[in-house]
Amino acid sequence: MPDPSLTLISHPLCPFVQRAAIVLLEKNAPFERINVDLSAKPDWFLALSPTGKVPLLKVHQTDDEDAILFESVVICEYLEETQGGASMYPDDALQRARQRAWIEFATQTLADGWQFLNATDPATADAKRAAFRDRLRKLEAELGSGPYFAGAAFGMVDAVYGPLFRYFMIIDSAVSQPIFEGLPRVSAWREALAARASVKDAVVADYADRFRDHLRQHGAFIAA
Repeated sequence: MPDPSLTLISHPLCPFVQRAAIVLLEKNAPFERINVDLSAKPDWFLALSPTGKVPLLKVHQTDDEDAILFESVVICEYLEETQGGASMYPDDALQRARQRAWIEFATQTLADGWQFLNATDPATADAKRAAFRDRLRKLEAELGSGPYFAGAAFGMVDAVYGPLFRYFMIIDSAVSQPIFEGLPRVSAWREALAARASVKDAVVADYADRFRDHLRQHGAFIAA
């Protein structure tokens, strides 16, 4: 069997890598995955990554030097345009644009959620929890009957938010449950994403343990 033409350069905990992995799995695209140690970035990785971050997607070129793509949404869009499988965007241009706007909205939503999870003092945790919940309220108002963001079909918005919601399936339910109280559509969406095979398979088997270890080592308030 020939080597896959796509290589995902990764870190086991990175949520942005997971976005690309989910799309690759949804598209049934064969790929190789290489993890790098971001605390001691190898020279070959720094030579490839303009930002020094993951993910990178290496695209094998038969008659030329391999192409490198960076930035998770760019990688996901490339995969949508070049790989088989069901489309992850609607046909209607206006609906596509609206979904891309909610993908952009995910950037700060992820930042607020991550900063809450990693806060080392109660004041910061409370402020970031409130900011994150405010963003969830806006998502609640946008969601329909589900199970996914735009209805029955799993799409790019789902791939982008799946890694974020995964965190809240791992931490103590006494911490996560109040954040999602009164948000039935977001809660149902979170459950549907957690059950999706591509979302589950986008991470290593011991991901939950690795993430809990990260919180403890970081001194996160919620891990105390």
